[in-house]
Amino acid sequence: AEKGDLTAISPQVLASEEPAGDGRDNGGQSSEEPTSDSNANEVAGVPVRLPQKRMYRQRAHCNPWSDHTFDYPVKPEAFNWGTLYGCDSDHPATIVDVGCGYGGLLFQLATTFPESRSLGMEIRLKVVDYVQSKIKALRQNNPGSYQNIACIRTNAMKYLPNYFRKGQLEKMFFLYPDPHFKRHKHKWRIISCALLTMYAYLMQPGGRLYTVTDVPDLANWMLNKLRVHPLFRECHHLVLSSPRQSKASWDSVVSAAAEADPAVALLCSGCSEEAQKATREGRGATVSVFERLPNPD
Repeated sequence: AEKGDLTAISPQVLASEEPAGDGRDNGGQSSEEPTSDSNANEVAGVPVRLPQKRMYRQRAHCNPWSDHTFDYPVKPEAFNWGTLYGCDSDHPATIVDVGCGYGGLLFQLATTFPESRSLGMEIRLKVVDYVQSKIKALRQNNPGSYQNIACIRTNAMKYLPNYFRKGQLEKMFFLYPDPHFKRHKHKWRIISCALLTMYAYLMQPGGRLYTVTDVPDLANWMLNKLRVHPLFRECHHLVLSSPRQSKASWDSVVSAAAEADPAVALLCSGCSEEAQKATREGRGATVSVFERLPNPD
């Protein structure tokens, strides 16, 4: 498909049927054991049923400063990437979806960037169980595919440097983050001056940071924080007011941006659950893309 062809890259609608896991945390790894039925299906070559999202429902957002218990490596060198992607532990993830939710973007990254490893980070346990179960089912149904994506449960605001080395990341995605509307909670927003400095440390020069939101106030907040940061340069800023903007105009804007960066087309095609919900409810979205600048001499 051509980069500007949104229809060709739109997310597939995947039917799902699989019971929920037991809900136990296991250091970011899947807490589900395969059922006897799924084992039998795998041996017999019968397609494994995908997990059913309604069995994994949880609150839309989670307090990042609550006293959660996580297992995390003491340093990036101590983390074995082979536990997520197979026996090859020498190639860590270079793309991260922070707050990946139910994995709408993550599953698209698997095919859009097949040569890169993508990692979804999510703080909600049931949501992580769903994504991990779906990845497992997709791998079984499509041998050799979806081996380049994984999902772990963690608090990205606290533990990103425990997983990634300096300059490791080439892309960071922040889709529909918690807006934290109250002024005294603005310090909890995922885009802030302090956190941007941490993201810049983990990103390689030329890497890209993507934000998407349907909350205008939050869009302005993130845009202002990124514009004043000395290590980021604005590449794209798209305001998609889909109910009022003509389809021809919308396509031309997205196609022009996607020509330079295919990830932009993914974001504008509504690949996540939150994006699809915003479209159904007639809300537009703001997509911003910033490039990591080289370190000053």
